[in-house]
Amino acid sequence: MNGAEIMVKTAVAADIEICFSNPGTTELPLVAALDSMRGIRAVLGLFEGVCTGAADGYGRMSDKPSMILLHLGPGLSNGLANLHNAKRARTPVLNVIGEHASWHRTSDAPLTMDIEALARTVSGWQRTCESTATLSRDTADAIAAAMKGQISTLIVPQDHQWAECKDAAIGVPQLSFEEIDKTSIDEAARLLRTHGKSLLLLGGTALRKAGLQAAARIKAAAGCDFLSERVFSRMERGPGVPFVHRLPYFPEHAVAALSKYDLIVLAGAKEPVAFFGYKDMPSRLLTAKQTAFSIGGENRNLPEVLERLADALDAPLYSALETGSHAKAGRHDLPSGPLTAEKASMVLAMLQPEEAIIVDESVTSGASYTGSLLFSQHTRCELSLRGVKRRSNLGSERLLRA
Repeated sequence: MNGAEIMVKTAVAADIEICFSNPGTTELPLVAALDSMRGIRAVLGLFEGVCTGAADGYGRMSDKPSMILLHLGPGLSNGLANLHNAKRARTPVLNVIGEHASWHRTSDAPLTMDIEALARTVSGWQRTCESTATLSRDTADAIAAAMKGQISTLIVPQDHQWAECKDAAIGVPQLSFEEIDKTSIDEAARLLRTHGKSLLLLGGTALRKAGLQAAARIKAAAGCDFLSERVFSRMERGPGVPFVHRLPYFPEHAVAALSKYDLIVLAGAKEPVAFFGYKDMPSRLLTAKQTAFSIGGENRNLPEVLERLADALDAPLYSALETGSHAKAGRHDLPSGPLTAEKASMVLAMLQPEEAIIVDESVTSGASYTGSLLFSQHTRCELSLRGVKRRSNLGSERLLRA
């Protein structure tokens, strides 16, 4: 068994099911291994940005990493825009980059590039394989790192791919996740009880159904509001899911929305800042007089963190709240009259099929779509926002997929 084969076998054993690839000469051993070994589906992308965009979408929806296979530094550079999106969304991604044979790197061949420096711009974890003997363990470590909600990049020289392995032992990812900090939960509960007007700012997995239901419990107990961060990985919508508004985009609107709160509890969201530097506008959207407190840290199980906070506040169960403002909304008539962006958004929200995945790449006309979802609470869907307006094959051809 050669290095490429043991690497694929390690990925299959770790439940990696799909590889989005745009390979070249330096990845041919891996191409042969993917073709000959069962358990992982290889999908060819004709452009690297398609591969990285598809891997981002796959990871957002499945909460598990896919594998990307790219060709040297230039191939990585072609896929960076969507890897940037994946990094910001904290998407789990196993990013494999082929490299020249280790003894050929000093020759400065035409496609030689500082892959490590380039990968560092998007990777939460990265490693260059130094030996075929460590390749299975390197792969397992990369998968474990990706499962924490980040891009892990493994750079694999071609000679380590084709060399035979003396030890065919398969590495197993050693998964370790951050424990829930009870002290921070208790402190957040104390702050919510003692401060005036408070806000829960939600991001990451806090925007799943369980997280939003826990946020509704916290609101019922503490009297706080909740908003989602402006750009998020994905948000569940539909029956039994509390509706959440997004933080406004323009800084003057965002500052106005946030200024009424004394306390902002961050759950899966970073402290909000303006997208760009505007003249006479601050970069930070919170003032020095406001208190920002973060719970959950890098923990992937934010719904459980919010449930713990709700319990610490002695909040009622969510089932007791469903007869109130969080109940399933009734159906509404389709809008009529002159066509506007708002009406188009409402029609889309009301007619989208059950279990749809909505990929929002709008810039202006789609701004009202999220609000229109309030009228479609009879339909369950997933809404995903991409930080860079760049097409990928995941949702670009069809914004709705049943």
